[in-house]
Amino acid sequence: MFDKVLIANRGEIALRIVRACRELGVASVVVHSTVDRASAPVALADESVEIGPDPPHRSYLNGAAILEAALQTGAEALHPGYGFLSESADFAEACASLGLVLIGPPADVLAQLGDKTAARSIMAGVGLPLLPGNVEPLSADDAFDLARAIGFPVIVKAAAGGGGRGLRVVREPDRFLEEFRSTRAAAQTLFGDPTVYVESYLEAARHVEVQVLADTHGRVVDLGDRDCTVQRRHQKLVEESPAPGLAADLTARIRASAVAGAKAVGYVGAGTFEFLVSPDGDFHFMEVNPRIQVEHPVTEMVTGIDLVQQQIRVAAGEPLPDGLGLAGPGSGLGPVTGAAIECRVNAEDPALDFAPTPGLVDELVLPGGPFVRVDTHLRQGDRIPPNYDSLVAKVIVWAPDRHQAIARIQRALGETRVAGPHLRNTIPFLQEVLADPRFRGAHHDTRLAAQLAEGALEIDGG
Repeated sequence: MFDKVLIANRGEIALRIVRACRELGVASVVVHSTVDRASAPVALADESVEIGPDPPHRSYLNGAAILEAALQTGAEALHPGYGFLSESADFAEACASLGLVLIGPPADVLAQLGDKTAARSIMAGVGLPLLPGNVEPLSADDAFDLARAIGFPVIVKAAAGGGGRGLRVVREPDRFLEEFRSTRAAAQTLFGDPTVYVESYLEAARHVEVQVLADTHGRVVDLGDRDCTVQRRHQKLVEESPAPGLAADLTARIRASAVAGAKAVGYVGAGTFEFLVSPDGDFHFMEVNPRIQVEHPVTEMVTGIDLVQQQIRVAAGEPLPDGLGLAGPGSGLGPVTGAAIECRVNAEDPALDFAPTPGLVDELVLPGGPFVRVDTHLRQGDRIPPNYDSLVAKVIVWAPDRHQAIARIQRALGETRVAGPHLRNTIPFLQEVLADPRFRGAHHDTRLAAQLAEGALEIDGG
């Protein structure tokens, strides 16, 4: 096991990793921007290093400053969390060149999966079903020909994208070339890579993902599925495990596909394979997120497995425990127990297309009670800065079944207050989602949040 781990992130995930290190007896170092100097992760870590001002490119995306902090503090490994540099093959390679362990997949795996077109090609090669689209870069005119052959609507995605950024849905042929070129320009700005690809767009789909863990000894296990169908602007708001309302044989095939895909690329660490499930029950591979996910707590709640600790153990060379994993293809022991739901409380205004509302938090009341977990770094009196993600807290519950889990998360959200002079939050909208009969009956699809938001706007507009 490592003696010291540097955490190259901020917010709730940095605090989550600090706590995992503490339980493992590993010293933690948190790097931080100037605006995060007094944050909870900094206060609770064993050491901290200020690496730059608050704009991300001058701090949390400043790989050279982060690596210098690791060398100065004697850290043996770096945990990148999610976002920022967590999927950067170049950063992983730089760590390796300095003898530092990056807690995650090696650079060559990140390079394979970081290019979504290359990842699609690899997964197709091992039998994972794909939506119609290209697996090689195309010119704008060739992409247009492909889109017409596929049939509209299509979605144009940045090959280096992720987290719901760098993509556009195109419904009309006469809009395609403009949207293709705009997406390519946005991809260059956001990710430093203008490559985009086109695939068929499913209007009504379920978004289902599989959590995998893989060690350095060749073992890959899956830890079940999650449903992440409730999204705004292709970014998740509500996540649950297991995915409700799907046939057991379908989820078993999806899970087996994820394990096969992980083995095909020599995956190491925690990763998530994402799929779309169409109304007719077909499933299609989307992408791999080669890092810890924001929604990892729902898997922890139904399996009792600390995913962050397992990431650290795997990076230190430990094999996965023999009993780890689920019954079924590629795995080990026992089914998921009960149901877990996570709601993301964001500082956003749903009435303004979920625009961020940064500012002072002068009231913060967090829920409690049986089987309620809250992952947050915020404290009353903290300020939510404008430069980073708008996530305030993740409220997670467990219950013996989904019906009870919905009742519990509704109760927990009802106890939660996040207020400030300019703050708005997503709690009322989340309560509306949880009360909707389509969600409660597991008949919802990826259009639900947009439909509810549009309905609210129509009501507000008279």
